Amino acid sequence: MRNADLGRVMHVPPDGPNEIEEISDGDTVWRFERAFLTSNWTCIWGRGCQGILPQRAEQLGQGCCSVGAEIDGDDEARLVAASTAALQPERFQFHAQALAGGVFSDDTCSNTRVVDGACIFLNRPGFAGGEGCALHIAAVAADESPIDWKPSVCWQLPIRVDWEMRDDGIELAEVRGWRRADWGADGDTMAWCCTEEPEAFVGDRMVIDSLAEELEAIVGVAVVVELRRRLTGA
Repeated sequence: MRNADLGRVMHVPPDGPNEIEEISDGDTVWRFERAFLTSNWTCIWGRGCQGILPQRAEQLGQGCCSVGAEIDGDDEARLVAASTAALQPERFQFHAQALAGGVFSDDTCSNTRVVDGACIFLNRPGFAGGEGCALHIAAVAADESPIDWKPSVCWQLPIRVDWEMRDDGIELAEVRGWRRADWGADGDTMAWCCTEEPEAFVGDRMVIDSLAEELEAIVGVAVVVELRRRLTGA
């Protein structure tokens, strides 16, 4: 980031009215929440993240993995199954449980299993193969993007996309920061929500830059290039 950009980075959670950047791309109109994308939010898992439980629980190292991961359709279920097949026991703490009972919560394959209070893929503190998501760890070890290994909700967070189809066939897609309400009933009891707390707004880059790979996977490279031009002048 250029020095001139550092002064424009928001160091507190976005609040109040929010400006929208709108970019048309074929049959999709992307509407971007400017405040969050120009903020310096960053994931602080392992560096102060308090998790999403009813009480602050940094010591558990669960981050946003306490309730497992929602799977977006059959194709994503097949992706996760294929990724699981590539995991070795030394990098996957619950490898034996996965072999015995699978990695999905039921036959619908709509969620990952919760084992010992968190997602089956979450390696817990002290595990020799590395703490954190086993899929993420394996992807990095294979010199591949975690985006190609993990459920989409896992790599998209804290980016949220709300879709709406207009009567004229144009699809509106609002890209914004995840909010407590987006967690549904779980959000009502969460003691801490990273996109609403100043502790997570400590990054050295804007979200448009720090989450560029994720944004490109969601909206496409050309749209991100135009969005960055509008947000940063670059």
